[in-house]
Amino acid sequence: MRYLPGEPHKLPVHHTSLANYKSRHFRYESNGGIATIILNRPERKNPLTFDSYAELRDFFRSLCESTDIKAVVLTGAGENFCSGGDVHEIIGPLTKLDMPGLLTFTRLTGDLVKAMRACPQPVIAAIDGVCAGAGALLALASDLRLGTTRTKIAFLFTRVGLAGCDMGACALLPRVIGQGRAAELLLTGRTMSGEEAERWGFLNRLCNPQELLSAAQNLAAELGSGPTFAHGMTKKMLQQEWNMGVDEAIEAEAQAQAICMATNDFHRAYHAFVDKQKPEFKGD
Repeated sequence: MRYLPGEPHKLPVHHTSLANYKSRHFRYESNGGIATIILNRPERKNPLTFDSYAELRDFFRSLCESTDIKAVVLTGAGENFCSGGDVHEIIGPLTKLDMPGLLTFTRLTGDLVKAMRACPQPVIAAIDGVCAGAGALLALASDLRLGTTRTKIAFLFTRVGLAGCDMGACALLPRVIGQGRAAELLLTGRTMSGEEAERWGFLNRLCNPQELLSAAQNLAAELGSGPTFAHGMTKKMLQQEWNMGVDEAIEAEAQAQAICMATNDFHRAYHAFVDKQKPEFKGD
């Protein structure tokens, strides 16, 4: 392939369609660019297994190459979100592993959080009932969290003789609710109610249990209809600026905003404003 001098061109980019993704270890639905992941073992309060950890990690990684999924909703079947690692399928086997095996597992769980933070799509957790252990970390790794008055959040690690620093908890939780509150929850392992979680800023808002999933999906649809490139940039900067000083962050945001100003979505928004119309964003 040859290009004329000065001719604009695009490098070939590999894209993955996830609209028809076939899940093995959770329930998956896709509608209008909104993916809904449903942890689907309600009889056990939707615990995680080695296989579901790995598939969730791989799915969130694949979102980086997806153009058809604009936002993700993560929830649990029945009246609970996630009870954490399955006692029989994860906790028991872990007591028999050697140190290299244990480190392989803890790195797997951390990689899931990394993948959730790295994908450009907003991730919205719809949290009802029990949200404990690793389940609380899935909620924490999400970008937005909706809950109910029945929501019960607990970072249970110290209750079973483990450190509270699991899957990035000691980095993520203080940034969401503050250092002192995070220390209390991670040291004591106590349960935080839905009302307290909203008051502390862990939950963005409370919903009626019957309306929780639809509220999360409506929010996802609202974000999905917006400037998705700009949303991805916002999410990336929220992540990257944790490790920057203010001056470095201001410069990074200047560069990020200049990139967004070069997008077609920015030009569409301008012309729509001039014409007194609502812009139609396409993510380019």
